[in-house]
Amino acid sequence: MTFTQAFLIFFFLVQIIHFLGTWKLYVKAGRKAWEALVPIYNAFVLMKIINRPKEWYWVILLFIPIVQLIVFPVLWVETIRSFGRTERYETILVVVTLGFYIYYVNYMLDVEYVHERSLKPRTTAGEWIASILFAVVAATLVHTYVMQPFVIPTSSLEKTLLVGDFLFVSKIHYGARTPMTTVALPMVHDAIPFTGMKSYMKEPQLPYYRFPGFEIIERNDIVVFNWPVDTLTVIDNPNSKTMYKPLDKRSNYVKRCVGLPGDKLEVRDGYVYIDGKKNVLPERAKLQFSYYVQSKGRSFSKQYLHDRYDITDDIYSQGNNTYIFFGMTEKTAEDLKNHPNVAAVEKMKLEKGVRTDVFPQSENYQWNNYQYGPIEIPYAGQTVQLTMDNIPVYKRAISEYEGKNLTVEDNQIKIDGKVITSYTFEQDYYWMMGDNRGNSQDSRSWGFVPFDHVLGKPVFVWMSWDTKAKGIFNKIRWNRLFTTVSGDGEPTSYFRYFLILLAGWFVFNYFRKKKKVAKS
Repeated sequence: MTFTQAFLIFFFLVQIIHFLGTWKLYVKAGRKAWEALVPIYNAFVLMKIINRPKEWYWVILLFIPIVQLIVFPVLWVETIRSFGRTERYETILVVVTLGFYIYYVNYMLDVEYVHERSLKPRTTAGEWIASILFAVVAATLVHTYVMQPFVIPTSSLEKTLLVGDFLFVSKIHYGARTPMTTVALPMVHDAIPFTGMKSYMKEPQLPYYRFPGFEIIERNDIVVFNWPVDTLTVIDNPNSKTMYKPLDKRSNYVKRCVGLPGDKLEVRDGYVYIDGKKNVLPERAKLQFSYYVQSKGRSFSKQYLHDRYDITDDIYSQGNNTYIFFGMTEKTAEDLKNHPNVAAVEKMKLEKGVRTDVFPQSENYQWNNYQYGPIEIPYAGQTVQLTMDNIPVYKRAISEYEGKNLTVEDNQIKIDGKVITSYTFEQDYYWMMGDNRGNSQDSRSWGFVPFDHVLGKPVFVWMSWDTKAKGIFNKIRWNRLFTTVSGDGEPTSYFRYFLILLAGWFVFNYFRKKKKVAKS
């Protein structure tokens, strides 16, 4: 079923439910019964009935997934109040019955229409509720279709994005994706905070649809996406038991896109090569690797080394004065060699042909995090010849991301029981990696990222919190507040300009209110 088909079915189902439950109320309000049946027009008529003809934009909100979950209850309450049903218990009833209490009002009660009903809340609590509802609707619209906050949880992109950075992720750059999970709490991802309870219902699900964007994903873009393997009970085993999790409720990840559709990608000693050429990262990107460090017999002060040498991750003791330092740039490693208590610094690496647990989990591919590939990244419309050798690379993409019933039996590859020797991909795929090449779970661990999993592009750091620092004032990385994610050179903070604009707004608002009071 396509998005359009699903939308039309839902749309006409709502129209029938609305007509059956309200046509008598339309008549009592001086309208015609048939006006409750005509799609879209009936919504504008309803706005007149509830004395909100100027708020026509609510009609548009009725057809926006997630937002409509807030708008529908508001209209249910407004409808019964327009016919004198203002008791608190009735307000609760119409909400908990998902609007079907209106059927009782429509057929069982002899109600009268309240002409020119006052829209002013009768209590202070009512005013607060109205203001909060408006704020929630506006915030949900922005959160779902324009910009979403995101926090950096790991160090895989350190030096560009730091652990504790709070980002605004733009959904309009690559095209906003409409929610597929239709019943969910607004502005909450997969769980209710502090409870661990799911924040959504698995059904009903809408098909995937994305609005047009004004950019395409370019090489080395930092991208936020839904974690493709968030459906496996054992992440590093693609043959493990699969659990159902809606696409738009899978965990959010952030990585750098180093491979585009159609690229032939290879990793040599931790460096990415595209079609045989070494990938050149942006100026702000700083590759990091893991190192063995041999001391001269004295213990290291980890905090001292973290502060002085800007080491991203923790330092682990291996005994015999040997340590593993995670997350160092090559420049930091060279500087560390001059430390008076350091005897040797050696980059961790694995030789070609040594296999570790990376994608694809097949003995046919003797790859590891440092020596990987070559691997070809599929693009929409590409036809790939399938063999028993390369099926481990493409099996998950075909079966899980493109929804085909793919099986391998008796050295034959089948889709829906039919033997195939080739497959044409239906969407683009990307290769996402962290800059911390020695300590990042990325596409080397779980493979391709399909375009339908892409959420958006990080554009702005509005807050940065250093959990390792002492003191609240020192925990805030002031130089990172209101900085852009992309760009050349060191990030520039626009925090002072934000404070100036904020102060200007308060001054303007103060004099505006003063002028308003003087006129009254």
